Amino acid sequence: MKRVRFGIIGVGSMGSGHARTMQKVEECQLTAVCDIDEEVAKAVGEEHGVKWFLDYRELIDSGLVDAVIVATPHYFHPPISIYAMKKGIAVLSEKPIAVTVKEADEMIKTAKETGVPFAVMYQNRSTGYAQAAKKLVEEGRLGEIYRTTLISTYFRSQAYYDSAGWRGTWKGEGGGVLINQAPHALDLFTWIGGLPSKVLAKTKTRRHKIEVEDEASAMLEYPNGATGYLHTSTNEAPGTNLMEFCGEKGKLVIYNNKLYFWELETPIQEFCEKTDQMWGSPKAKPVEVPIPERETGHAAIMRNFARHILYGEPLLTPGEEGINSVELINAVILSGAKGEEVSIPVDREEYEAFIEEMKAKSKEKVVKKVRRETDPQHRV
Repeated sequence: MKRVRFGIIGVGSMGSGHARTMQKVEECQLTAVCDIDEEVAKAVGEEHGVKWFLDYRELIDSGLVDAVIVATPHYFHPPISIYAMKKGIAVLSEKPIAVTVKEADEMIKTAKETGVPFAVMYQNRSTGYAQAAKKLVEEGRLGEIYRTTLISTYFRSQAYYDSAGWRGTWKGEGGGVLINQAPHALDLFTWIGGLPSKVLAKTKTRRHKIEVEDEASAMLEYPNGATGYLHTSTNEAPGTNLMEFCGEKGKLVIYNNKLYFWELETPIQEFCEKTDQMWGSPKAKPVEVPIPERETGHAAIMRNFARHILYGEPLLTPGEEGINSVELINAVILSGAKGEEVSIPVDREEYEAFIEEMKAKSKEKVVKKVRRETDPQHRV
């Protein structure tokens, strides 16, 4: 079987999980790893019997890889990815593809100019419920969407934020829950329901000793006049994963990874205008939606990316679609900071100036003990 030779850049946390997952993907062969921490790079390299590097440029230039997974802290995704693309190396970037939309633009531009395969690790798109939801919308089963809701909440302890100098800081992370925990949910939300055109947000640091937000809420307006709402935080236990998409012909709900769909006998506006019933409403019929059985998780994205390189299989998570979540993240953060409505597309130069200002204010963080541990919920 043909295999794509992969290097993983950044193996102290998520990257080490990717290295283990890759062993189960027949189309992939791990041939090199890289990390700025020599002890970590050596340990992971020796664990998998591959060459290890301290400089990503040396790995990319080594001739050992056809593709790289970029699993570093957020700010390093664009420069590493762009360097690899210009060297003809395919790129699978961890989420988000960039901290700012301007940097995301540059990554997408470089991918188009070089013709190098580019994807983003949004593994939730591989799930059966997400694929079924996307199909319902594409088939027009909801009709025009007039309301959306996203509630995506998590819990993170102070120990989590204290585990590394980059976590919870503007200089190291470029944001909080919006840019770290929420991107997967924001990707599905915009993939299924589209990208809003205006955002009015509030962001807070409610529970943790960090520089960035651990809670964000926003009202959304869409190009067709539809309204939406989102809320995310790292302050809740148990967490919630809820999405609603209300359309003229039906309602789609994803709740804790389960899909529910109701179809209306008569579209909302038609019923509203034609009924003579004072207290009536359109009849809604629950519909059992077939959920395809398929491989999910990081392995599914790796396999799809490798098969795209080898056989031209369509990408599940094209890199250029990674900008949608970055647009929404930047818009919510900027709106929360300004206390006023922000339009999408986000003003590139305004956001660059904002993030540079926040980085300049960012304080050096003292960490008693660095802990580079893979999330135990890492899906293989």
